[in-house]
Amino acid sequence: MKVLVIGATGETGKRVVHTLIDRQIAVRALVRNYDSAKAVLPPGTEIMVGDLLEPETIKAAIAGCTAVISAAGARPSVDLTGPFKVDYLGTRNLVDVAKASDIEQLVLVSSLCVSNLFHPLNLFGLILVWKQWGENYLRQSGVPYTIVRPGGLKNEDNDNAIVMAGADTLFEGSIPRQKVAEVCVESLLCPSAKNKIVEIISKPDIPVQSFEELFAVVA
Repeated sequence: MKVLVIGATGETGKRVVHTLIDRQIAVRALVRNYDSAKAVLPPGTEIMVGDLLEPETIKAAIAGCTAVISAAGARPSVDLTGPFKVDYLGTRNLVDVAKASDIEQLVLVSSLCVSNLFHPLNLFGLILVWKQWGENYLRQSGVPYTIVRPGGLKNEDNDNAIVMAGADTLFEGSIPRQKVAEVCVESLLCPSAKNKIVEIISKPDIPVQSFEELFAVVA
């Protein structure tokens, strides 16, 4: 297995890369700035420069990979077209290249509440709307997928158990980015994760389940 990670220098993407390296899975990172990536990514990460809005660079980066994890997302900006460009157009480009390249699985990090049009996050360039459009494009593409919808993202990890549910089931809660990264990587290793939308948060004082158990209960 060799995994292409998109958004590898972001807070979640970095953790995805580290988790893959810890599992001794070969990693290639598609980044926009080589020097910045080299400074934050672990040794053993293959780095290629490109952009989701430039399909030819995606083609070059995806060559030789068997799976993709995309943790890319528009960052807060005065440019309200950012979510449309990154979360929809960028995802569409990635899906098209993944399909042409016969990628075995594409894991897409989305967000809780994407189906809630009146969510406050949509004040920032309709970010959840475009995430859902990206999700829908992937689901209809024929590319094997896992869509991961995390709750509010926390930089610090904790010992709380992961709660996993199907689409449009969880509407509040938070989860450490490290646990999101683990769910993304385990999505590639658990056959029961394929072609599912999984919503995830974490909670204290509930039993810890294996990833196989978590994915298996999601329809």
